Amino acid sequence: MSATALTYEDLRKQARHLENDIDLKLVAFSKLGAGINTPHAHNTADTVPLLSGEDTFEAMSLEIEQLLKKLTQINERMSEQPVSGAGMLHTLHRHKDILTDLSRDYRKINSQHETRREREDLLRTSKNDSFRTEGVNRRDLYTKENTHLYNSDRLVNDQISIAMETREHLSGQRQTLKRLQTRFNDVSNRFPMINSLIQRINMRKKRDSVIVGLVVGVCTLLILFYAFH
Repeated sequence: MSATALTYEDLRKQARHLENDIDLKLVAFSKLGAGINTPHAHNTADTVPLLSGEDTFEAMSLEIEQLLKKLTQINERMSEQPVSGAGMLHTLHRHKDILTDLSRDYRKINSQHETRREREDLLRTSKNDSFRTEGVNRRDLYTKENTHLYNSDRLVNDQISIAMETREHLSGQRQTLKRLQTRFNDVSNRFPMINSLIQRINMRKKRDSVIVGLVVGVCTLLILFYAFH
């Protein structure tokens, strides 16, 4: 499928996939930036740097930055699609807000990592870093809690968007049924003979149903009478 053939739903699916992918990568990126599970705490040699996995951090930073650029392009392409209702407009705004939040989190993690690296460079000669380790664990806990709240908020907004779209579809169906009923009433008023013919057909159908019911009832009674006598 070429890029120009993508529909609004295709772009929306890609946006959701990228949002979830970036969200998961930001959690790992935050842990890596906070220096969790690094081996320097078990090595007291002065030649071992405090920050391990710096190359991994830079590689992940570049990957997330590329994903954010790709998500930005998809949001721009969705904005170019013709708006077909309040639900679609709400969805477009929501995707833009999610992109803003993800970009802010990415910049925040980079800033925190840079601050931590500068602080650890100053404290490299210190061998007792238990206080800093405790601070890292608290920061990781806050990051996880913020991630859970962010996912819950996004899920609620998605459900609201689906409900608004469903309401619009139901309203459209209701208007269609009203127009059909109005046209049928107009036809009945213009052609009273057709209305009378329909009533006769309905009466005959009811009469035939009654006759069939009576015949079935009589046959049933005769079979029961024959069976017990």
